[in-house]
Amino acid sequence: MAGVVIHPSAVVEPGAKLGENVRIGPFVHVGAEVEIGDGSVVGAHCSITGPARIGRDNHFVGHAAIGGDPQDKKFRGERTELVIGDRNIVREFVTLNRGTGDGGGVTRIGNDNLLLAYTHVAHDCIVGNHCVFSNNATLAGHVGVGDWVIMSGFAGAHQFCRIGAHAFIGMGVLLTGDVPPFTMVAGEANGRPRGINSEGLKRRGFDAERIAAIKRAYRTLYVAGLPLAEAKQQLAEQAAGSADVRDLLDFIESGERPLQR
Repeated sequence: MAGVVIHPSAVVEPGAKLGENVRIGPFVHVGAEVEIGDGSVVGAHCSITGPARIGRDNHFVGHAAIGGDPQDKKFRGERTELVIGDRNIVREFVTLNRGTGDGGGVTRIGNDNLLLAYTHVAHDCIVGNHCVFSNNATLAGHVGVGDWVIMSGFAGAHQFCRIGAHAFIGMGVLLTGDVPPFTMVAGEANGRPRGINSEGLKRRGFDAERIAAIKRAYRTLYVAGLPLAEAKQQLAEQAAGSADVRDLLDFIESGERPLQR
């Protein structure tokens, strides 16, 4: 544990594994079955219980509750875990719960995510990389979130929903269906698709041709007024010339919940 700094008021239970240059702040509790990777910082009053495996260079700012029991009546104390990747920033009062035995046993957070104050990620969720969850964004159990997703403040997702890569969820929107990749959802509480996340795609290096293909696919799915089966047929034709449209169609084909429409 070279370079590890543990504040005298912190409690690190025997069995916890701390990497090099980990810093543990005042009044922190780290459970026995917790692994924290090199260079990570745990701020004041955080609680990290396990089993939990946390990668390197993560920063838990303060008062976060990480790796707690799932909030699920079916949970009976079975061994489940939370897995967090590298370089995530977890702000004040964030709660990240472990998985459930019936849900696969793991809640997983990827790399380079920014989880702002009061974010909640429930049991068995899978969150990708480079996501931003604004204050009070909330995922119910079993939600899947792709890479580069932005959830605005007070947005939420019903259990078992999926949010595709590069999607943008507006402030206060409550999702009850799947959101395809690249889609922007905003408006009233049960938000509706409002186009594609063009600005986000531009910032991530998507060129005009790729964005045009995604816009054409969006219009086919949401604007043309086609039955879903017919829209998927047209998307399959468009996918022959666009890997992005293929990703969108694959997302739709693999879903079990209806689309947010």
